[in-house]
Amino acid sequence: MIAAALFDLDGTLLDHDGAAGAAIAGAFPDADAAWLVPRWHELGEAAIERYLAGELDFTEQRRARIVPLARELGLGSWDAARADAWFAGYTGLYEAEWRPYPDVPGALAALAERGLPLGVITNGDVRQQRSKLDRIGLAERLPHVTASSEVGCAKPAAEIFHAACTALGLPPDAVAYVGDRLVTDARGAAAAGMTGVWLDRSGGPAPDTPDIVRLTSLDALPGLLARDPRGSGGAARTTA
Repeated sequence: MIAAALFDLDGTLLDHDGAAGAAIAGAFPDADAAWLVPRWHELGEAAIERYLAGELDFTEQRRARIVPLARELGLGSWDAARADAWFAGYTGLYEAEWRPYPDVPGALAALAERGLPLGVITNGDVRQQRSKLDRIGLAERLPHVTASSEVGCAKPAAEIFHAACTALGLPPDAVAYVGDRLVTDARGAAAAGMTGVWLDRSGGPAPDTPDIVRLTSLDALPGLLARDPRGSGGAARTTA
């Protein structure tokens, strides 16, 4: 039986893409948002990947996003000081847009009523990630936070999942992990011995993932965890 549930943060509990898109559009209101928002997302993904690989520190990954964007916007070559000053202003816009997805509060409340320990495993800076939980009102609901910046490795490495389970005092097979990325989250957790649940908010046709439990909303999660999510024989199944 599942004795605890852990979650990814950005894209699973917090609408990071929505917040980042609104913030970058607000920072450059004269730019074409149809180009700007996806380009900012692309730059962010690349920079975070380098940060998690240890190629850049937290401040450097920020610079790696805005410096090329400024150049592409025709604003010239920005030095580190200008990039850092700009990012301080952007961060305020981004933080003002932090919101949980609508299905989050109810799902967490239902799981908490059963007495399940709840928490987060996140790739990112622990201070910023805890700040997000505080700002969106989920810190008390999710007291167990395991972040890559503290553990020294990032999802999908088994070590970060095992560190979270150790902190809970539970074996991996007693813990479910829910995330919006199929490989990084769901399959990473499953490979570490946990029950990996893929939250596919796209709502599109289900891809061929017979080895992984798939949800399109967290509304279905309490019912799923009330039974064995892996089905008979421990085999994962797909559900909407």
